[in-house]
Amino acid sequence: MATRPTTIPSSAADFLHVLRERGFLHQCSDPADDLSGIAAACRNTAAGGALTAYVGFDATAGSLHVGHLLSIMALRWLQRTGNRPIVLIGGGTTRIGDPSFRDTSRPMLDDDRIAANAAGLRGVFAQYLDFGSGPAGALMVDNADWLDGLAYVPFLRDIGRHFTVNRMLGFDSVRQRMEREQPLTFLEFNYMILQAYDFLELSRRHGCVLQMGGSDQWGNIVNGIELARRVDGTALFGLTTPLLATASGTKMGKTAGGAVWLNADARSPFDFWQFWRNTEDADVGRFLRLFTELPLGEIARLERLGGAEINEAKIVLATEATRLCHGAAEAERAAAAGGAPLAGGDGLPRVVLARDGAAGPGSGVTVAEALVAAGLSASKGAARRLIREGGARLDGVPVTDEAAVVTADAVLSAGRKRHVRLVVTA
Repeated sequence: MATRPTTIPSSAADFLHVLRERGFLHQCSDPADDLSGIAAACRNTAAGGALTAYVGFDATAGSLHVGHLLSIMALRWLQRTGNRPIVLIGGGTTRIGDPSFRDTSRPMLDDDRIAANAAGLRGVFAQYLDFGSGPAGALMVDNADWLDGLAYVPFLRDIGRHFTVNRMLGFDSVRQRMEREQPLTFLEFNYMILQAYDFLELSRRHGCVLQMGGSDQWGNIVNGIELARRVDGTALFGLTTPLLATASGTKMGKTAGGAVWLNADARSPFDFWQFWRNTEDADVGRFLRLFTELPLGEIARLERLGGAEINEAKIVLATEATRLCHGAAEAERAAAAGGAPLAGGDGLPRVVLARDGAAGPGSGVTVAEALVAAGLSASKGAARRLIREGGARLDGVPVTDEAAVVTADAVLSAGRKRHVRLVVTA
């Protein structure tokens, strides 16, 4: 992989590097291979070089499912590399329903059902993102805040005139519905305009320069980019993650029993763990890169396991994916119920670090290095920022010195929810 240009702000560079090396990046609107356009936009925002990006989720159900996890993990990596994620809940657009690549219209939901579903979605994101203050603190917004107040005729005049029916009919999601002679209502036809307007509003309100989503959202994302350029003269960007299928061709997250939901009240942590434990052999390495935060070196080791030993990798995948979704305690309980060995007496994942013997007695690995080795930070730069911001702790004590070292076994924490037990060997 080519060296990243020094002109890209480090936090944006770290994020884009993670997406590439772990397999998240499918399409990107930035014409430059080095993504320098996104970098320039970052420098021009009030965030001082940090990247603000969003993903939208309509409240069509009370939980998200495994099929959404790629976008959720992209938001998590965005925050872990010092950038700001925005979760957009589609309280307004849910009233229409995204027609993309659907054969029929979505059921119409009333306002009470949409509000209840939105509450369920918020519980999912609380597990994956930190909504605290600070430049990287995640935001959760609802597009009903601006869509509900739109006046129809002024909206058509100011926004609708930038969309041609010719182009809209050319999008795959629309063309396929029409080729199959399946009805597409005028209500649904407006969905792509409203999603484009969401991007424009988030740019204006929060300095958001990047929209992410699955590859089925590419046309809608491009609409938002074009709208911002025409209306505000603003350069916005989009990228998509691949639509995943298992090695046998099954759509990711679908089972004989239905969708694999992320909320515990829709699918138990044990059943969630079992879903990952049953991963096909050929998918283990890819899923470890996408759905866990394990270091790539450890993933490479697990990928090399063959025969019956591949079960070790599947147990690690299941436990790590469940830890992110339901917490360490639930992950360890699910692993124990599934016959897997516990990570340790305290239920925390164990990370073994080798002390550099050449450095002499009492020496150890720096906390920044330990954060990277444990998968709690994506890079040393991100780890040092975490330390400066007071987010790193050893045995519950904040680490304030970027040069501090780990000289003995300890619990290393990043933020309030992520912990590992470090084992330091000679």
